[in-house]
Amino acid sequence: MGLGKHNMKLAIFDLDNTLLAGDSDYLWGEFLVARGLVDEQAYREANERFYRDYQEGRLDIDAFLRFTLAPLAQNPPERLWAWRREFLETYIRPIVLPAGERLLAEHRKQGHQLMIITATNRFVTGPIAELLGVEALLATEPEWRDGRYTGRHVGTPTFQAGKVKALDEWLARQPAPPEYRWFYSDSHNDLPLLERVEHPVAVDPDPALRETALDRGWPVISLREHAATVD
Repeated sequence: MGLGKHNMKLAIFDLDNTLLAGDSDYLWGEFLVARGLVDEQAYREANERFYRDYQEGRLDIDAFLRFTLAPLAQNPPERLWAWRREFLETYIRPIVLPAGERLLAEHRKQGHQLMIITATNRFVTGPIAELLGVEALLATEPEWRDGRYTGRHVGTPTFQAGKVKALDEWLARQPAPPEYRWFYSDSHNDLPLLERVEHPVAVDPDPALRETALDRGWPVISLREHAATVD
């Protein structure tokens, strides 16, 4: 897939089920359950219910954030950071998609700025972005006060139209905003941002996004194969 060699370009990527072969937010919950750090039945049932709601496009983002950020408030930061290091090695590193890394490298080689925009909170996704070598990360921000997490979030969650808002705010802070943007995503929840960029790309899309992409003539690619392919 030719990317061109122009300056001032921004390649934006969703994270979960796009660059990763799984959902980091959901897997963080599974990690907490597997390590006996939360009530297994109650937490797993809620985690799976919220994930289904996300897939079906009816997620209550505020209720979900109260759920997923609660363990951050219930534990000291040092313990959380140790758990996160283990989580990164055991749950995340194995699901990083090699074809996704190659796509990042291709954009990087062309001199394009890389960005990840994800609804998953920064506590979980910050180290993942570092692992992928992506410096610009827009994610839901957990509140930090008096040396620990509060269990609340600050600002607009980077979910659905919130991704557009976060990107617009980021662009407004740049001295020379990129003039051309790609956005790669797997989810129909990202349609607001896909519709805003010059080059939307559906990546291993869910059925709703696949239908929209094909109707609109957007590229549909797979990063789950040994190399990206275009339908």
